[in-house]
Amino acid sequence: MSVKPLSILSEGETAVIEQFKIELGLQSRLVEMGLMAGAPIRIIKKAPFKGPIKLKIRNYEVSLRYWDAEKILVQQ
Repeated sequence: MSVKPLSILSEGETAVIEQFKIELGLQSRLVEMGLMAGAPIRIIKKAPFKGPIKLKIRNYEVSLRYWDAEKILVQQ
């Protein structure tokens, strides 16, 4: 099991959020969206050219900017 950025996962892959490497304001916003340590996620769709990443967390879907997804570390 390796820790890696969320942004490098492929469509259909699942992982568990480990930690954030972002400023507190953005981390608070992500937690409000349900993205918190220990939460399982699945990549649904990745836009080309480092566009938004659509993922499923719990029973809903969320889109993140690629640059924010790079700062979320997950474990597979």
